[in-house]
This record gives sequence, structure tokens and C-alpha cells, in this order.
Amino acid sequence: MPFQRIQPEKLSHSVERQIELLLLRGILRPGERLPSERDLAEKLGVSRPSLREALANLQGRGLLTTRAGAGVYVEQLLDSAFSDTLVQLFAAHDEALFDYISFRRDLEGMSAERAARHGSDTDLQIIDTIFRKMEAAHQKRDPSEEAQLDAEFHLSIVEASHNIIMLHMMRAMFNLLHEGVFYNRQIIFRKPALRDDLLQQHKQINDALQARDALRAKAAAEAHLTFVEQIMTDMKRSQKNEEIARLRFEHAHTR
Repeated sequence: MPFQRIQPEKLSHSVERQIELLLLRGILRPGERLPSERDLAEKLGVSRPSLREALANLQGRGLLTTRAGAGVYVEQLLDSAFSDTLVQLFAAHDEALFDYISFRRDLEGMSAERAARHGSDTDLQIIDTIFRKMEAAHQKRDPSEEAQLDAEFHLSIVEASHNIIMLHMMRAMFNLLHEGVFYNRQIIFRKPALRDDLLQQHKQINDALQARDALRAKAAAEAHLTFVEQIMTDMKRSQKNEEIARLRFEHAHTR
């Protein structure tokens, strides 16, 4: 008969699997510090030796890392989907920028549709809360805060889609944006007219999600990224024109 005796699982394996799931589902984020050994053992209801064994296994697999005198952290590189060499290549070519926006448009459209269909009430409440913070930041005319909330808003939608592959891919995408590989988002948010347009687009996305209108949410997310693409096209054209004008000016004054 194809049956085998059930073996009791080691506590350390149960701890390891629970932390794995928190990482997989994006609840524990790259760079996040875990509670102290004492607090974590108490929360999990296990002995400290069992916890140490689990943490050691997770560190050996590259999921966690220890910082001397600071504790145990989620490995920062978990959401680094691209090598440094490839990132440098992205930064050097506009073709990568527009493919990046196109990829985000497809992925975020799907995420918004899934979030409207599958997101929990708590998911939608989180999205709405972040949008309200965006409105407040908009009134304060703080481009840096509004740009940060913009990233949180989009990621919260991906989280609400409950697709772990989308989640980790989008985090990698936003890491590139946060590092300024493609463009500086704060430049966009410093322009009052653009900020007003962007806030209205985010409102349309949020309204559709709160109404659980999946198709409208998808269309609003895609329209938003199309708008961003047009902004970047115009900015690149302006930069090129300015460069040509500068070269003409320099040439005229050296003759």
C-alpha cells in the first residue's frame, strides 16, 4: 500500500515555513527588521533554539541576513530581479524606458482588474487611505511626499491583486524607479498642471476600485500609464531640443 507513517515535524521547520510564506506573500518586505529573538520566539510559541535553527536555515538560503549589533533583516536583494550590469544598460537607453512604461501599463492594468475582483474590503480600504494621503500631500504642494505616495498607491493595488508573481515583479520595477534608473518622478510632481492631472487619474483608479468595477479600473490604470508615457516623450523631446540649441549657441560664439 502507498501509505507511509506520518512523521512529526520539527518546530524549526514549521517556523521556517511560516516565515517563507510571509516573504512569498510580500508581508515581510526586503530590508525589514524581524522582531528580536526573544519577542519572535514568544510570538511563535517556540523555544529560542528552534527559532535560531530556522533563522540559520533561512539565512543560509539567502532569504534573511544578520547585521552585526542590529538584528536579523529580510535580505534587501530579494526584489532585485535585474543584475547591476543590466540596470546600467537600461539607464543608458531610452528604448528601455518606454518598454518599461509599456510593461508597467500591461501589468498594472491586470493588477487593477484583479484587485477590483479579488481584493478584500481591507485591501480596498488600504488603497483608499493611501489615496487620501495623496490628496493631503497635493494640498501641501510637497512633490517628494506625493511622489512617494504615488509608488505606495500603485504597489497597494498590486498587493490587492493577490498574485505573488505580479507583486514581486512590480516591486522590482519600482525599485528601478526609486533608484532613478529611468527618470526622476519628483520632476513630474514639481509641475502643478501635471500634478493636478495625475491626482485626477489616481482618483479615477481609486473610484473604480472602490466600486469594484474591474473593467473601469483596468482602463483607468492603463490610461494613467499612457499619460506618463506621453509626459516622458515630451520631456525627452524638450531635452533633445535644448541640447541642440545649446550646441548652436556654443558654435555661434566660437566662430
